[in-house]
Amino acid sequence: MRPDILNPLFAEVETLKGVGPGIARPLDRLGLKRVKDLLYHFPAGWTYRKRVACIDEVDVGTNIIVQLIIADHRSGGSSRSPLRIHGVDGEGNYLTLTFFGRNGGWARKQLPIGAERIVSGKLERYGDELQIVHPDHIAEAGGKGSPPLIEPVYPLSEGLTSNRLSMLVAQAQDRIPTLSEWIDSGLIEQRKWPSWRSALATVHQRDDNKARDRLAYDELFANQLAMRLVRASHDRVTGVAVAGDGNLAAQLKLPFALTSAQRRVIEEIRGDLAQTKPMLRLLQGDVGSGKTAVALHALLSAVEAGKQGAMLAPTEILARQHFANLQSMLAGLPINIAILTGRDKGRVRESVLMGLADGSIDILVGTHAIFQEAVAYRALALAIIDEQHRFGVSQRLMLSRKGRGVPHLLVMTATPIPRSLALACYGDMDVSQLDEMPPGRTPVETLVISEERLPELIDGVARHLSGGGQAFWVCPLVEESENSELAAVEQRAELLRARFGNNVALVHGRMKGPDKDAVMERFASGQAQLLVATTVIEVGVDVPNASLMIVEAADRFGLAQLHQLRGRVGRGSEKSRCILVRSKAIGETARARLALMRETNDGFRIAEEDLKLRGAGELLGTRQSGESPFRIATDEQVRDLIAAASADARLLIDRDGGLTGARGEAARVALYLFERDAGVATLRSG
Repeated sequence: MRPDILNPLFAEVETLKGVGPGIARPLDRLGLKRVKDLLYHFPAGWTYRKRVACIDEVDVGTNIIVQLIIADHRSGGSSRSPLRIHGVDGEGNYLTLTFFGRNGGWARKQLPIGAERIVSGKLERYGDELQIVHPDHIAEAGGKGSPPLIEPVYPLSEGLTSNRLSMLVAQAQDRIPTLSEWIDSGLIEQRKWPSWRSALATVHQRDDNKARDRLAYDELFANQLAMRLVRASHDRVTGVAVAGDGNLAAQLKLPFALTSAQRRVIEEIRGDLAQTKPMLRLLQGDVGSGKTAVALHALLSAVEAGKQGAMLAPTEILARQHFANLQSMLAGLPINIAILTGRDKGRVRESVLMGLADGSIDILVGTHAIFQEAVAYRALALAIIDEQHRFGVSQRLMLSRKGRGVPHLLVMTATPIPRSLALACYGDMDVSQLDEMPPGRTPVETLVISEERLPELIDGVARHLSGGGQAFWVCPLVEESENSELAAVEQRAELLRARFGNNVALVHGRMKGPDKDAVMERFASGQAQLLVATTVIEVGVDVPNASLMIVEAADRFGLAQLHQLRGRVGRGSEKSRCILVRSKAIGETARARLALMRETNDGFRIAEEDLKLRGAGELLGTRQSGESPFRIATDEQVRDLIAAASADARLLIDRDGGLTGARGEAARVALYLFERDAGVATLRSG
């Protein structure tokens, strides 16, 4: 059970004064469902105001607070004309308060002629006048409503004002309990951090780096502690020693020789599988480094030992591609391989479930459906997770219930991960690295062009297709938006079909699974030469004849994502090119990203540079390290604090895999507070 002291923070936001359905809806859109969510909904910026006694030209562009006597109201000749209210400061200077739209009636009531009012807003020049357009605060002189000199600016949703949100945050702060400290006292002293309670109050009052770092550290610490508890729990349980005899692997007839890196990693995995302590290993390998062949050898070790193996992919497209590739590699071997996705129903699904239960299916490939409650294995000994960064520690606990002993686990990623982010996301795992590319793989040539050259580019695509080649054309959006000038995939496909007819296929994430698969099959078979797509094709799509990749609005993509997209070409014998189409005007960071893409094909270098180029506050790239497991910590804070959080968490785990000492008890509360479910589940089971 969660400690009672935290119950006020886990109460629903509807328990706060003034929160009815009308306010609960915009709060819900922001992900603010409970009281504690409000506490961690930090300001995105700050409004700074200057209190002045009189209006002065020198303050143009500044948010001011000034006391006025309202002199008159003036409306224009039409209903669309703004209402202008003139006020006079203490020295007789005039200030115009301008209101557009339907605010006139409200403004007249708030600012009656002859009244003294305190107003605040940004001072601007309009012709010969100084004015404030739509003052952000209006209060009676001498009252309690004078605006603060520093005010938080919160991320908002329609139907919610910053003032209302500030009031709710204040109520939430009244519920903050006093908790024992879970951070090492030496680190607190060294960093000069405030207490948890003080830090939560400070971040809503002013821009304070130490308070934000303290709270980011709390989140990183809870994350590391959860992973270490899971690893400790994992290490205490008994798995199944899987010692294959190499017979099936010897019969493989692969059309390529393994690299020394592949052979090294295969031996590392075999060594893990032979132990009763379940394997928990991350395999990093750049695009095209041969992870699938390594996974195949691991699966064969399980089958040689009379056990079953399962391979999970994040999408149906990738799952079916893995299934086809493994079938091809295993041709002629006495191995039964099957596939199961959420799309499989009825007799097909029942047949697979029976085969898993009676052991007649040796290897299963699929999406998350393969680990659903109804899926029972006779002897699952190895699970391989490919490109599924959301498969976190709590899902690993779920997986542990699928075998008679805890299955060995191999997680694979095609995106090299910087050390700090690997520690943050996979700190409980051993790491193997494929740092060698197979011989004969030609680096992809990368070019950057301006969007002004699109007609010229389309002519180049025409020449490429006429020579029998195939190409990808990637766009960032599905359909045009009034709020964005980015090319939309559906409109781009329509334009290209006007030139290339039925040679153009279209695929995006909003399509149903069978429709996406049909389009991908049409492109893979060569029936369509040009595939217009969103980033749904970013991972795993393998069409060797496709030797041209075009990424439109490339300056809007992260480096790691661009590298993944580029990895879709260069898989055949033809020289491949990746053309990055940039906007007419781009910032320095985007320019540096595109320059690096031209310069190198090394995914490990790209991953490190990507982390350096992104500023604090940007999200971890979706293919860089998985969608960020952190709500509070920024990239910069992860880099700075993760090693200390990992070391601190390690100190609290005792020999039996539990939490030790008074600080361990405090950390137990932190696990619940930050909802690191895996750690909580481990504590419950322990």
